[in-house]
Amino acid sequence: MEDLTDGRWQDEVLVVPADETVSAAAGPSLNDAFARLDPADRLVFLSRSISGPIVFTTSFGLEDQALTHLIAEAGIDCRFATLDTGRLFPETHTVWAATEQRYGIRIQAFYPRAGALEALVHQHGINGFYQSLDARHACCGVRKVEPLDRALAGTAAWLTGLRAGQSGSRQALEFVSYDPVRRLLKVNPLLDWSRDRVAAFVHQANVPYNALHDKGFLSIGCAPCTRAVAPGEPERSGRWWWEQDQTRECGLHLTPDGRLVRTGKPS
Repeated sequence: MEDLTDGRWQDEVLVVPADETVSAAAGPSLNDAFARLDPADRLVFLSRSISGPIVFTTSFGLEDQALTHLIAEAGIDCRFATLDTGRLFPETHTVWAATEQRYGIRIQAFYPRAGALEALVHQHGINGFYQSLDARHACCGVRKVEPLDRALAGTAAWLTGLRAGQSGSRQALEFVSYDPVRRLLKVNPLLDWSRDRVAAFVHQANVPYNALHDKGFLSIGCAPCTRAVAPGEPERSGRWWWEQDQTRECGLHLTPDGRLVRTGKPS
């Protein structure tokens, strides 16, 4: 890890004042810096470059477990949050508990609102998401997107485990982008890491991980919407596998018009 207190770093890289309000203009400055740093340094740099709360939303996948380890090891002031949809695998709850114990943290859970969930099931049925894309999007909206909005309320920066190699639609993402709807910076510290590199890090650091990864589950979400993948299949091909749309996003990382946020530059 680089010494960020060194004068060279302050003069050359630290271009976002620590007391600057989060704005679209901060994205390009942070992107320039992140390109020169490893993930641990990116986290430290971010924490020193913005004011306001930092939230990391974890679904306990390999990337999220690696980030949890890096955040805890660096002592970053960060709130941990997760979305418990009510349809998670038991293995996900197991690694959730193991993670809290390993790092001495509490991961705040956000659940679907009861009234909205009851209305969803009444309208579409308990497994209605299999019947149409609109029904599946409605399910993700109630179980994931709305709880995420609550988890991120008042946040200055949102840490995610997105990687460019996870899917074709994520290859154009940047390290840092501005979310104009939620008015925060969205930060992807592992964007340029491969899955193999993440897996090696997790194993070398003895980080707790979901046992389903050893059974062919590369990307893990809700149990009814996730299957194991065959060797050579894309990482996210096990998510909503019955759909033809190759984007296959749940909505957490999409703009209101259905696009992934791809740039940190103001329009």
